[in-house]
Amino acid sequence: MGGGSGAAAAMICSLFLLLAQTTPFCYGENVTYDHRGLVVGGKRRVLISGSIHYMRSTPEMWPDLMRKSKDGGLDAIQTFVFWNLHEPIRGQYDFEGRKDLVKFVKLAGEAGLLVHLRIGPYACAEWNYGGFPLWLHFIPGIVLRTDNEPFKAEMKRFTTKIVDMMKQEKLYTSQGGPIILSQIENEYGNVDSAYGESAKTYITWAASMATSLDTGVPWVMCQQSDAPHPIINACNGFYCDQFSPNSVNKPKMWTENWSGWFSSFGDAVPYRPVEDIAFSTARFYQLGGTFQNYYMYHGGTNFGRTSGGPFITTSYDYDSPIDEYGLLRQPKWGHLKDVHKAIKLCEEALVATDPKTTSLGSNLEATVYETETGLCSAFLANVDTKSDANVKFNGISYHLPAWSVSILPDCKNVALNTAKISSVGTTSKFVRTDELFSVWSWIDEPVGISSSSAFAKLGLLEQINTTADQSDYLWYSTSVEAKGDEPQTILNVDSLGHGIYAFVNGELAGSRRGSYSNPKVSIDVSINLAAGQNKIDLLSLTVGLQNYGAYYDKVGAGITGPVQLKNSQNGSITDLSLKQWTYQIGLRGEELGLSSGSSSLWASRPTLPKNKPLIWYKTTFDAPIGTSPVAIDFTGMGKGEAWINGQSIGRYWPTYIVQDNGCNDSCSYIGSFSPSKCMTNCGKPTQRFYHVPRSWIKSSANTLVLFEEMGGDPTQISFATRETGTTVYTVQQ
Repeated sequence: MGGGSGAAAAMICSLFLLLAQTTPFCYGENVTYDHRGLVVGGKRRVLISGSIHYMRSTPEMWPDLMRKSKDGGLDAIQTFVFWNLHEPIRGQYDFEGRKDLVKFVKLAGEAGLLVHLRIGPYACAEWNYGGFPLWLHFIPGIVLRTDNEPFKAEMKRFTTKIVDMMKQEKLYTSQGGPIILSQIENEYGNVDSAYGESAKTYITWAASMATSLDTGVPWVMCQQSDAPHPIINACNGFYCDQFSPNSVNKPKMWTENWSGWFSSFGDAVPYRPVEDIAFSTARFYQLGGTFQNYYMYHGGTNFGRTSGGPFITTSYDYDSPIDEYGLLRQPKWGHLKDVHKAIKLCEEALVATDPKTTSLGSNLEATVYETETGLCSAFLANVDTKSDANVKFNGISYHLPAWSVSILPDCKNVALNTAKISSVGTTSKFVRTDELFSVWSWIDEPVGISSSSAFAKLGLLEQINTTADQSDYLWYSTSVEAKGDEPQTILNVDSLGHGIYAFVNGELAGSRRGSYSNPKVSIDVSINLAAGQNKIDLLSLTVGLQNYGAYYDKVGAGITGPVQLKNSQNGSITDLSLKQWTYQIGLRGEELGLSSGSSSLWASRPTLPKNKPLIWYKTTFDAPIGTSPVAIDFTGMGKGEAWINGQSIGRYWPTYIVQDNGCNDSCSYIGSFSPSKCMTNCGKPTQRFYHVPRSWIKSSANTLVLFEEMGGDPTQISFATRETGTTVYTVQQ
């Protein structure tokens, strides 16, 4: 027995040695914290993180995204967990394909990256309905995000589900996995005053519920200044250097350093200069920061109907260091890599002591981390927005450009100045491919009611409560009697949004669209009524549901009225609002599953209808040659949705053109950034190119299906590949 036990012990020892060499994370002890950082594996850490939302890319892209993140100097990946993605129907879960959270976390660990798991389950994130499943809205007595028993029961159930999944796979660092942090709620402090006293009790409950799940890693709440102990409160914003946690025993953490900003249909596309991001990052670590996350590091794509807002684009590129297609955005990625390297050279000093900041003059600062053993790192900052400066520090002269930080890992030599870019970069551009589409076939979408599931109600119904977001579309149909000798009539329709098409006797009479800043729409269109019954069909549409704000879940959509006919001569008004209306949720083509492309109803006839509303189009194509990322250029189409081999690449809207003014070819990084400071795409579509993941395309015989709601010419669309251009060397400023 004794000899056998010794041999077994030796084998176990060898196994543990092998695991230690091949497994990136095998700490197997709780993650803790103090005021100078998270303690991981018994060691304080200065951590640099980046957001990648697994569902906004594909599993085939994940390994490359992880590698580029690691190569870019990141220690960790941060992701939200979107509840409505995983539980679209109450009690029915989906963690397959792009929704495979476990696989994503494991791949991060295999790449040597830690993970911050933001369970929420409220996310915001410009995601449809903020990540909540819409069925929550219909639970009797429920009030979201407050001290409400039905909501808390559902929130606890889903949070527990995710935590238990992670535990079963041993993915927490306390179990030897990569997850070092979890998050409960999100930015509630921005809106909690609207919920009154119940907000405080809700946050206290949420903190208690989360910590009771015993993950062995800390929980954070961002933008929550009253986060209860032991929850760490963290900062979100373009700058968080002045942020302080609500306890001297908690580390200074920045969960969202916004690397750019989201884009919305009809608006210019924001971008953020890398020198400003580098400045904000260096300032944060200069003034005591210990954990910072870029939101986003790779933004990705809002496939299907997942974008929120409303009016958020299908692209969620976010001007992030890794672009929507998985390519490096230079010089942003490279310069931030250099920043990370310089900060990491300071890590030993940063975790060992507290910073001491002194003035070197007006808007000039020196911050020193120095230990009794002689370790010393320093940051020299010029926060002036106009003038460069020459300063003396420890008897040595240094030049500091305006709005910049110099990092001195040894308190003498400058490893990097945030305003000076010296990274090697490449350019990326779209290159149109040769024509690949075969013959087009089409099916007309009927105007008005065509489904046996249609129903009639007196008065006008709010759209979201009616459709439960099963479709973007809701038909409102009624009829009016006319003598035939009436003067021209004005049809007036008021809607909560987000768009309307008005048809009279089957013909399009007019349309209106809202915007991100004003989703409500009102239409006044001249119509001619024929003698007898006249059919009025109104197609209301949504472009993603609200995702942010107090009680955002109660923000409605659709035609709530009034709907009126106005006599153009005598001004008399006939109110149709209280008439009986017939309703149809969704489109006939949706009911028939036309998006799969497999229906026998598709017809190919000599004359392809063009520039007509409400048409389904279908074609086949072979894959573009090569391995470069693929996009469709939707020039020529109006607005709609597209499917590749049955998978939705999202809503397209190339006709929503940005106004001509407000953009700038060059934008100074100096001074505080806001989304309106640096803009592009004026006079152009907000989004012209739409990502088609390579993994969704077969070598040949692929199917493309379009639903075109406005009217367009599908023969004008084309494929493009995203190509990396000639290497350029960015000269130091």
